[in-house]
This record gives sequence, structure tokens and C-alpha cells, in this order.
Amino acid sequence: MQLLSFGVPVPARTLTTLTITLLASAPAFAVDSAALRSGLQSATGSLATLKTIHIAHQGEIIWAEAYNGASLSASTNIKSASKTLVATLVGIAIDKGILDGVDQPIAPLLQDQLPENPDPRLNDITIGHLLSMQAGLERTSGRNYGAWVVSDNWVKNALSRPFEEEPGGDMQYSTGSTHLLSAILMREAGESTHSLANRWLAPAGIRVDSWLKDPQGIPMGGNQVGMTPESLLALGELFRRNGQTEDGEQLLSQEWIDESWERRTRSRFHRGGYGYGWFIQTFSGVDGYYGWGYGGQMIYVLPELELTIAITSEENEPSGRSGYRDQLHRLVSQQVVPAVRDS
Repeated sequence: MQLLSFGVPVPARTLTTLTITLLASAPAFAVDSAALRSGLQSATGSLATLKTIHIAHQGEIIWAEAYNGASLSASTNIKSASKTLVATLVGIAIDKGILDGVDQPIAPLLQDQLPENPDPRLNDITIGHLLSMQAGLERTSGRNYGAWVVSDNWVKNALSRPFEEEPGGDMQYSTGSTHLLSAILMREAGESTHSLANRWLAPAGIRVDSWLKDPQGIPMGGNQVGMTPESLLALGELFRRNGQTEDGEQLLSQEWIDESWERRTRSRFHRGGYGYGWFIQTFSGVDGYYGWGYGGQMIYVLPELELTIAITSEENEPSGRSGYRDQLHRLVSQQVVPAVRDS
């Protein structure tokens, strides 16, 4: 067995020999381990804020490496990659009948949090609009983030913001939208979003170690969530396995995965599409889906190649405008994908 941990211990059950497995129902891809090692060593040398990379192929971890003095297994703040986590919980809640579906209006669910003399358009916002960042309300991210998090009620503050788009219009990327989803989940399920995540997702090997709460005790939707890199990888693997655990338990419906990966809008900060908590983009010609958190907290799923990648980085360094996110995209496109597809 060839271990690709490169000096970092990885549980034996997560490793595999890198051989071609012929599947009756779909093409199989092997990993060129030498090309993967060479490519990653070349590409990561200049990434000073990179912390960890985990790669799983066909459900087995084939690469697990820490960089720049980071710990391979330490919990890290996944920042806005947690929006993908919250969207997953919404999908499970819909599957369980706790929520009616993506067309369910949010105003009746948060009636006591609406502003006085509310804009009638609040009645038009649905759960789906929050998931796809199309609520139309002024963003609580970017320059508005600081004032939002120092307010005494984050839910009311988000709902009181003026409309910049009609509900269902252009994307307004906003952590406040995901936080409203966390509040709705907690109210309708009668349990903390943090607790729900660990109870519902534990069978898939996913655990949330820490989660910041707002002044009302609602776990923050879309930021300040602590997870290990392997838990982040396991979240991607749940989607890659069509919502099933390794043992075949169906935690998340295939229908929800299909809906999550359907292009619904596009961010002005990103050339690809956006679904429900997932960005959509091709990597070296292969369809891919990814969650993205500030600083470069990334989770990639490329179903065609049976490939999942989790990357963590320093949490307080920008990744979008600095070009670091695009460097990570190139790492996936130029180093990882060819080592799998071209074997």
C-alpha cells in the first residue's frame, strides 16, 4: 500500500491502493500518484497562507498534507463555506418535512422579527431565495458586516434592511440571508442549528466543533463555524455519494443535491453560477461544485471524477480580490484533475 500522507499519519481505514477499479455503471478513473505529488509540491510552494489539503478519490483519502506549520487535524474556521453546511441542513429539514420546501415564504416563520410597517415584498421572500442569495435585501456582508454583527438582534436587522433587488432578482451575497435560514431551522425543529448539524450529519463523519451564536443564541448562519479539514471533506463526500453514508444510509435526498447544483444566479464577484449554497464552475473541462469561505476555505466536488477536495487556509487573509481563490482553482484544474482524468 502506498501511503500519500507524506509524513502525516492518516488512519489506515481511509487509505487505498491506487489501482483502477472497473465499475459497471460508470467510467472508472485511476490516480497517477507521481503526477499528483509532483504537481501539488510544485503548486503549493508559493501559497504562504495554505494550511491543509485533503483529497478523496472514489471515497478514499489519497492525499492529506499540512503546510506552513499548520496542523492537519486542527479545527479551523471555515468562514462562508459554512453556507454550504447550512444549505445542507435545510435540505435535510425539507426531506424530513420540517420545512415545506424552497417555495415556502419566510415571513410567517419569522413574523415576530419583522420590522414595523414592513415592506410588502418581505412576504415574497422564500426559503429558496435565501438559499440562492436572491432575497433582494441589502447585504449584511462586505462593508455592512461590522454594523450587522454589533447589532442587538441579527435577524431583525437583516429583515429591516432596504430592498436593493426584487425577491428572485440578481444575487445579493449576504451572510444575513443564511443566518435567517439558521433562525428558521432552529425555530421549526425546536433545536439549535449546531445540535441539528451534529445529530443529522454524524453518520456521514461530519462534526461541527464550534459555532458562534448571535445575541439571541442562534448559531450564526454562514460564518464562524469550526470544523476539522476531514469533516469539511466528509461534507463534500456526502454530496459526492449522492447523499448516502459509506454504509448506504440515505441522509440527503438525490433530489436536493440536484436542486442544490442547479444554476440559479451568478455573483458579480465570480464568473460561474450559484445554486443553493454551492458555486458552480468547470475545472479543466470537468463540471465542479464548490463552497468558498473567506481566506480560502474550500470544498470541491467533481462527481464525474469521483473526486472531493477540502482546502483550509489562514482565516484572516483575503482570497477573492487577492487572487488566492483563483490560485486554488488553478491548483484543482492544473494539478489535481489531470492526475486523475489523464491516467
